[in-house]
Amino acid sequence: MKIPKRIQPLYEDGLVDEVLRPLMSGKEASVYLVRCGDETRCAKVYKEASQRSFHQAVQYREGRKVRNSRRARAMEKGSRFGRKQQEDAWHNAEVDALYRCAEAGVRVPQPYGCFDGVLLMELITDGEGGVAPRLNDVSMSAEQALEDHACIVRDVVRMLCAGLVHGDLSEFNVLVDPDGPVIIDLPQAVDAAANNHAQWMLERDLNNMRDYYGQYAPELLETQYAKEIWALYEAGELTPDSELSGRFKESQKAADVDAVLLEIKAAFAAEQARLQRLREADEAP
Repeated sequence: MKIPKRIQPLYEDGLVDEVLRPLMSGKEASVYLVRCGDETRCAKVYKEASQRSFHQAVQYREGRKVRNSRRARAMEKGSRFGRKQQEDAWHNAEVDALYRCAEAGVRVPQPYGCFDGVLLMELITDGEGGVAPRLNDVSMSAEQALEDHACIVRDVVRMLCAGLVHGDLSEFNVLVDPDGPVIIDLPQAVDAAANNHAQWMLERDLNNMRDYYGQYAPELLETQYAKEIWALYEAGELTPDSELSGRFKESQKAADVDAVLLEIKAAFAAEQARLQRLREADEAP
């Protein structure tokens, strides 16, 4: 097939030898099957920000560090250079998350690098060498649902222990190969400690998985792994080997509203001070 414009530079540099066919197109990117030497891999071509339908990017970028102060100021201002830096950071975040997940023992595709908005990565296959199906396209027995759900929960725990929350986990972002579920699509992965939305993102991720597998194993619908896992994480007691029950008892202790308001005011004051420092730096000769 004709080589897509975004993949053309990789073809010219010898990173891709042939584009075999389109694989899928989603809200974030289009994915192609490509030949790299003797291997078939995936080329994930990220869409431009104006073409994406993923509208909550600001929430996901919260807490991501930018070491270069010039880039940070440009991203803050939203200049053309800053928007380019934001796009690069968005793409590179997935590569970083994939490496961190793999190191933590999470089942994810192996990345081979991101080049000008094109991520080359491992092709996940089924038992016959074809493309592995998405979880949404797979039917299973109750026994298989319980087994695969346990694998997903364990991988989410491993991610959290590595400091990450997927942030958009659903049956559409999981592939199924002969060894079980494989988590994909991580450009929006968030820093669990630095992002204020991490807890509800984790709960949404795990509840999505509970509800999907619960179609085949209804007993899962009564579990509360998300709350149990986050409570262990907040207490500093979560490990990749933590024994989980899926049960959680809500605290009956009344919330200290005054303390929460003081924290909000302190955070607001700190943010105003940070913005003032940026303005002063920009005005300095």
